[in-house]
Amino acid sequence: MNHLLMIEEEIILFKKSIEAFAKKEIEDNYMQWEEEGTLPRILWNKLGETGFLCVDIPEQYGGLGAPFHFASSIVEEFSRLGYSSIAINLSVHSNIVAHYILNAGSEEQKSYYLPRMATGELVGAIAMTEPGAGSDLQGIKTTAVKDDLTDDYILSGSKTFITNGQSFDFVIVAAKTNQTVPVSKGISLFIVDDFYEGVIKGKKLKKIGLHSADTSEIYFEDVTVPTVKLLGEADHGFITLMKELPQERTILAVAAIGAMEGALQWTVQYIKEREAFGQPLGKLQVIRHKIAEMMTELRVNRAFVNECLTLLGQKQLTASEASMAKLSSTEAQGRIVDGCLQLFGGYGYMEEYPISRAYTDARVQRIYGGTSEIMKEIISKDILGK
Repeated sequence: MNHLLMIEEEIILFKKSIEAFAKKEIEDNYMQWEEEGTLPRILWNKLGETGFLCVDIPEQYGGLGAPFHFASSIVEEFSRLGYSSIAINLSVHSNIVAHYILNAGSEEQKSYYLPRMATGELVGAIAMTEPGAGSDLQGIKTTAVKDDLTDDYILSGSKTFITNGQSFDFVIVAAKTNQTVPVSKGISLFIVDDFYEGVIKGKKLKKIGLHSADTSEIYFEDVTVPTVKLLGEADHGFITLMKELPQERTILAVAAIGAMEGALQWTVQYIKEREAFGQPLGKLQVIRHKIAEMMTELRVNRAFVNECLTLLGQKQLTASEASMAKLSSTEAQGRIVDGCLQLFGGYGYMEEYPISRAYTDARVQRIYGGTSEIMKEIISKDILGK
């Protein structure tokens, strides 16, 4: 018990350092970054210098060797502060891409990429989604064909909705390497550096939210990828993807918790100060009860997400449980942020108020990382069978 209390105290202190960093490095610049649609490269360097990147990666590879629960607090805190674009870019880099390399990479790959990711020298991305293949990975069309003469792979295809799509220095790409078997048995993963000839960063996609989380299309035009860039075993990429998805979905749930907490904090403060009918809004029963409902929903979801973080740390979290956390928390985020905006009235619809940004940022949470409908299918299969 004392050990758990120590971890919680450390997380509280860590969150305070994140808040101080955000006030110094982000607060005055964030709206400009949102308008520009990207985060400056120097921010990645500062995040690395301050120790906010890849903190749960082992020390031998440049991380701090912290528990994942500790690492997830970075995403939660940036989300709570209203910087969801930073939270999602950072989570893809640190909590997803870095762990693919740590868990499936060769010693050479881990020794090269992970320390540079921890400092912010290299920014990572992952490319699974294609124009015709979203949550269903069975529809992947991108191919990597082995050249028998050189032993290299020739990568061809396109990917879309790629986070860090403009700023990445390398991207993990899922491609079909065996055309004669089902996709689940013929996908491989590759680490593709952005300077390879034929790697084309497409247009920056315009979104309704998460504006500075640069999202792009990527094209691979007969890209030569050396065999040493194969991540894990050939044709076993689907298994690796399935192993890593629970962590990805859990970190999205963590982001939802942070965003809900931030939205409620702004709203509680607002209704204490804003007056209507001669008294603060917070004195009106209908509003007090709405706040009570939303705060309760937040606490219930936080408890389950914390349970999932514990299970993840023990390597016992199932795909179904991660899907439950992602489904419940992101659906709750949509309801709560909408409810909070409603309590702001007309001001909630104005871009100068962070609740308006939280509202548009929240919508994609129920889509990426597997839609709510896909989450329900995974959960129901676990309960009822296929």
